[in-house]
Amino acid sequence: MTTLQILQAAQQARGALLQTSTKQKDAALRAMAERLWAGRDMILAANALDMDAARGRISEVMLDRLALTEDRIAAMAEGVRQVAALPDPVGRTLRTVERPNGMTIRRVAVPMGVVAIIYESRPNVTSDAAALALKSGNVCVLRGGKEAFRSANAIVEALREGLVQAGLPREAVSLVQDTTRQSAGELMRAVGLVDLLIPRGGAGLIRSCVENALVPCIQTGTGICHVYVDKDADLEMALNIIHNAKTSRPSVCNAAEVCLVHRDAAETFLPLLRKRLAEDRAACGLQPVERRLDERAAAAVSGIPAGESDFDTEFLDYVLAVGVVDSVDDAAAHISAHSTGHSDCIVTACRETAERFIVLVDSAAVYWNVSTRFTDGGEFGLGCEMGISTQKLHARGPMGLEELCSYKYVITGNGQIR
Repeated sequence: MTTLQILQAAQQARGALLQTSTKQKDAALRAMAERLWAGRDMILAANALDMDAARGRISEVMLDRLALTEDRIAAMAEGVRQVAALPDPVGRTLRTVERPNGMTIRRVAVPMGVVAIIYESRPNVTSDAAALALKSGNVCVLRGGKEAFRSANAIVEALREGLVQAGLPREAVSLVQDTTRQSAGELMRAVGLVDLLIPRGGAGLIRSCVENALVPCIQTGTGICHVYVDKDADLEMALNIIHNAKTSRPSVCNAAEVCLVHRDAAETFLPLLRKRLAEDRAACGLQPVERRLDERAAAAVSGIPAGESDFDTEFLDYVLAVGVVDSVDDAAAHISAHSTGHSDCIVTACRETAERFIVLVDSAAVYWNVSTRFTDGGEFGLGCEMGISTQKLHARGPMGLEELCSYKYVITGNGQIR
């Protein structure tokens, strides 16, 4: 099917979902989870083909994003079940107003309609997006990247088997078959067919959607995430947080890309950071983290001098930009100048300093003594996420069920006229 035909079929499926009860949606989600697990051999075989084609063309950390295992498929299925267990947002009364003339005005949550997601090489996004869309009453049109197409196609086929098993239309979840730029452009221009477009990927994809989309678009973020180590920080805690935020999965958007250190802590902390991220990892046979240092950091520890763009780069790799600042205000100013508004952290034992940081840093998620890796729908109790919104209108941070709903006003009376 062409992209246009897929969107037209999605619009037809929209009416069926509007009439689907919570019980039916939850039954479909459980069936989708079952079919994911039952189809794991087919999915893994498709993923193996994607992996073979990608080797030598993308980095090792990006290969890790692409790779599926039985454990990862089990986690995908569990994520779908978790969405089934969440309260249904559709039909929820958000506000009620009783007017003096006897009218009752209710603001009621309703689905967006057809939600299109453009994403790159993370196959698990396929099931996360489909589950959240279905539970929130939306039809889901997925457009994945070419590196993960076989994997995504196998996942969608399994999910569709679950939909049919539960008596819902297959077209409630669709995968665009064209992975060229043309199909992305068609989704961006599909006025009247796409109610919400969510780009989930690198800076180039986000910029293209924001600049060219004619349909409503939510800007999900590239993640230039910062960890600021204050002069009053517990240094062992800071090392643990940075090591986790940088190395647990460096290819994801909530991984730390910049470490800022207060000048009073730099001389002690930066050699400890080098030891933890480079020497200790190398001794364990793990890939060391390359540190790119500004002039003040380089005066305290050896490393690679930072380039002009290093503090504005989402590395998605074992690379960390490191700088020294004079105060929490300077740290916040640096973050304001370089952050993408995703997730930023302060490590400090001083409540007053932490509260000042929280006020000054205008990001979707601001952490005090916690790794930035927790900016995730599952970790926030949302089941999973459609993406991390770094804009401020409608949705901000991990996008769960509520963020996939709009609302309408329902007015009840007994013959009032104006």
